[in-house]
Amino acid sequence: MSDIVRTDAAPPPVGAYPHARRVGGLLFLSGIGPRNPATNAIPGNEVDADGRLLGYDIAAQTHAVFANVRAVLEASGARWQDLVDVTVYLTDMARDFAAYNAIWAEYFPDAGAAPCRTTLGIDALPTPIAIELKCVAALPGRS
Repeated sequence: MSDIVRTDAAPPPVGAYPHARRVGGLLFLSGIGPRNPATNAIPGNEVDADGRLLGYDIAAQTHAVFANVRAVLEASGARWQDLVDVTVYLTDMARDFAAYNAIWAEYFPDAGAAPCRTTLGIDALPTPIAIELKCVAALPGRS
């Protein structure tokens, strides 16, 4: 049996799927991006008059995606510290990995207590974002 989680505190999914699903003692988050939950704007994106992407700020997007993940965790009854596995998708690994990795270390200063992590460089994401996270958390008190 599973419980579906949706929250207005995170940006709406870009397809027909929930923010997260509880299964037993685990919480599986769908891919979460950095869009602003209230405006759907993408922090740090610079666009021209025609709406074409000119550039982006990976630091702004990384902080925003972490905030969105935290919002889904909290809506699910979990905490940041309950994350056990994170898959990170970056659209420009060569340009963005060092900055992203430094921000990761701010949020997880104790590497021994940090979740497992895999970081992948990919060509594109479904919206003009530079980072997306796929997470699994352990739910407190559930097994």
